[in-house]
Amino acid sequence: MNTVALSKSAADADYFIDITAEVCPLTFVKTKLLIERMRPGEVAEVRLKGQEPLENVPRSIRDHGHVVLAITPEDAAQGPFGIHRLVLRKK
Repeated sequence: MNTVALSKSAADADYFIDITAEVCPLTFVKTKLLIERMRPGEVAEVRLKGQEPLENVPRSIRDHGHVVLAITPEDAAQGPFGIHRLVLRKK
């Protein structure tokens, strides 16, 4: 999975949501509800856990026309099963 350089750091995100306790499809449902509250151009950071949300949430974000700015693991040794931080921008 590629990490894209950020034009705005995750620390400067306008919104943050932790969905590590959720399972699919609630992972994207909660992310989508957050995106619906955002204004175009605003940035959100989503903390997610596990391989399924890591694959499905970024894909769904892109399918809805928004931009995934970065996906970074909190602990690279855990691979796709660990916790990741996804940064997105609403279109």
